[in-house]
Amino acid sequence: MVKLWDFLCSFSKKLQQSDIIRVFSLTALSTLVKMLTGFISVKVVAIVIGPSGIALLGQLNNFSSIIMNIASLGINQGVTKFVSEHKEEDSIKIYISTAFRFVILGSLGCGIILILFHRFWSRVIMLSEAYDYVFIIFGFTVCLYAINNLFLSILNGYKAFKKYVFISMVSAILGAFFSIVLVLSFGLKGALISTVTFQSVMLFVTLQMLRKLPWFSWEYFKHKYNIVVGRKYMGYSLMTLVSVALVPVSQLILRGHIIVHISEIEAGWWEAMNRISGMYLMVITTSFSIYYLPRLAEINDIKELRKEIFKAYKMIIPILLVGFSFVYFTRFLIIRILFTPDFILMENLFIWQLIGDFFKIVSWLLAFLMLAKAMTKTFVITEIFGGVLYIVLAFILMNFNGIVGIVQAYVINYIIYFFIMIYIFRNIIFLKKPQQGALSN
Repeated sequence: MVKLWDFLCSFSKKLQQSDIIRVFSLTALSTLVKMLTGFISVKVVAIVIGPSGIALLGQLNNFSSIIMNIASLGINQGVTKFVSEHKEEDSIKIYISTAFRFVILGSLGCGIILILFHRFWSRVIMLSEAYDYVFIIFGFTVCLYAINNLFLSILNGYKAFKKYVFISMVSAILGAFFSIVLVLSFGLKGALISTVTFQSVMLFVTLQMLRKLPWFSWEYFKHKYNIVVGRKYMGYSLMTLVSVALVPVSQLILRGHIIVHISEIEAGWWEAMNRISGMYLMVITTSFSIYYLPRLAEINDIKELRKEIFKAYKMIIPILLVGFSFVYFTRFLIIRILFTPDFILMENLFIWQLIGDFFKIVSWLLAFLMLAKAMTKTFVITEIFGGVLYIVLAFILMNFNGIVGIVQAYVINYIIYFFIMIYIFRNIIFLKKPQQGALSN
């Protein structure tokens, strides 16, 4: 008992002294605010539009996630990396200006395509032309979202953690208020419009918060497009666009199959499970983007990389085990608080979702190296393999276990992905005498 107490005290001190845990603490506060506002929003939406409405909203959420990343041409993580590396150099203005031109071009192109083909998108994504107005509105607002994300990526590259988190909290509160007002006023129509507009509205909040920062001036955005820097960003474009497209596309395919061949109700249960998962994973994924990616990007010594990765595992795995156990044992309470009695049968999805999320996070601790070190070819191949494998497994297992089969496929997919990451980075993980050098494809 004494040894256990000593171990817990020692582990607690290490947590308090760890940089990644400090960032976790900041993002945990932000995530708490996001979760509370998210809980309220989800509850209101669930009551007003029900499981079938939640399923339609899930279709639009997945599509908007794809478009919003295409609008920025997928360079945001590259912006964070390069700003982190060059923030003390004169070349930083070239990196920021080139990124700005990327985003303007991508977002205007996306907006035009959304507006011109609004009926097509409504028919393909929402399975009806009755929602074409949503895509017209989206086309006019997507540029604002893309610019907002660029500003936040630059802020992240400068490691202004506190301001980044504060903006996130304010945006979450205002976004929830915006969404709830629209849902209560216009029902499903309001929920759909909110999905494609609220993140764009947040640009005005960001502008107010950044106005006094040294880099937030036209001097940093006015330079011409630089071909060399542009090529560097294009590698990140490919990696990010492949990554952000695969999950929403796979969910669009699978949810459409459930709606047509099983039921809209069960599609709503699965979407509700995805939303819960997204809420509790938010603190981890945000911390990865704020601390872990810039940290890995600035380390070129393999021994130091190995040390950073193992430190992250030692800190995060115990937190995951405790947190996920809590979520599982309180699943009925979570469903009752967030949703309605119509969703209670989704409780049998929790165990599989939690196992899958565990392997997802422990895989990402290694997979982020591919982003940090611009391992474009390796990243793209593994992402496509994982996305295709997930869809294939889901269709096979759905024939036996319905929507539970989809979540079981999620588990198997990320277990396989985890072992692929171990194989790719075996020289870092198992090297007894690490040598100095950088990673490459």
